[in-house]
Amino acid sequence: MIRFENVSKRYPDGTVAVDDLSFEVGEGELVTLVGPSGCGKTTTMKMVNRLIEPTGGRILLDGEDIAGIEPVQLRRRIGYVIQQVGLFPHKSVLENTATVPSLLGWKRAAARERAAELLDLVGLDPKVFGPRYPDQLSGGQRQRVGVARALAADPPVLLMDEPFGAVDPVVRERLQTEFLNLQANVRKTVLFVTHDIEEAVRLGDRIAVYGEGRIEQYDTPATVLGKPATPYVAQFVGSDRGLKRLSVTAIEPSDLEQPPTVRLEDTVESAAARMREEDARWAVVLDANGELHGWVQLDALALAKGGAVRDHARRMEAWVPVGANLKQAFSAMLQYDAGWIAVVDGAKFTGVLTPARLHEALRRSIDADSSGVDRAEVTIETVG
Repeated sequence: MIRFENVSKRYPDGTVAVDDLSFEVGEGELVTLVGPSGCGKTTTMKMVNRLIEPTGGRILLDGEDIAGIEPVQLRRRIGYVIQQVGLFPHKSVLENTATVPSLLGWKRAAARERAAELLDLVGLDPKVFGPRYPDQLSGGQRQRVGVARALAADPPVLLMDEPFGAVDPVVRERLQTEFLNLQANVRKTVLFVTHDIEEAVRLGDRIAVYGEGRIEQYDTPATVLGKPATPYVAQFVGSDRGLKRLSVTAIEPSDLEQPPTVRLEDTVESAAARMREEDARWAVVLDANGELHGWVQLDALALAKGGAVRDHARRMEAWVPVGANLKQAFSAMLQYDAGWIAVVDGAKFTGVLTPARLHEALRRSIDADSSGVDRAEVTIETVG
């Protein structure tokens, strides 16, 4: 979708902002450009919509050299979101969102209908927020409007220049989550500029790590964290890159243990007998449909005088859904001071993740990337 071929940007005073840049962004891919201030990442992005003109090489958009496209027409085909949002203060939220469709000649009713759809998509009720003006919104709400406006004409490409950098950390994390959910639905080709490696890792399908006007490494977040290409990249991503990698390593079925399970309607005696047979001090409690209910301790059953498991089961607080990453699992363990967490598919119990298995999963993921094989093929030696 976007291809850079030996692109450079040199200014008259001799400053080289971008030097011989070549990389490609696939259709529907979200690529984060990350690096320190002045490294050329924003220049790279602005050359895509010709806010800055390259001095060498060429940029292709869906196979077409953008140098041959009239700049205004090009920009109307590309969504653009910046940190300060840039909403028109004298226009309502709905009018701001309908700006590009209106410029493209859409009928007023169609443009406003599209704007309302996009506001709803980014979590702003158009009936509530549409009539408001930018100064009546919070910073996070303005950023959502900025994203909605950029998507209003359904552009194939979205450029985002540190869009969440001006809000507080809590709002920023929420906006990142919402944007990932949005991207899963709209699948735009996105160039996302950030100086924050954690944001780059969380959002990007691939990451371009910038040095001085050049890309030092262009790869998946897991590979950048697990196998930095240069000492510069290793220093930039940080000595805690192993912890950062938790957020890009998904829990897989092979990572889970299968503890004993008992049913709510089981008698105390039968459940206790099963747990003793498996030499287990606790068991996961499921309902009649195999859905997670909680857990029960053998000691509690041993002291009971008859009855059913349901009378002694404890609520399960520590759990994550299938598809969660290791960071989410680790966070749940810490939050609930749990020695293990359950993994569920919907409400169906699939297994538990222990700290030892979490560690093994991380090591297996790193070794798999280094060897170019699937995680299931990696054998981890443990000291026991």
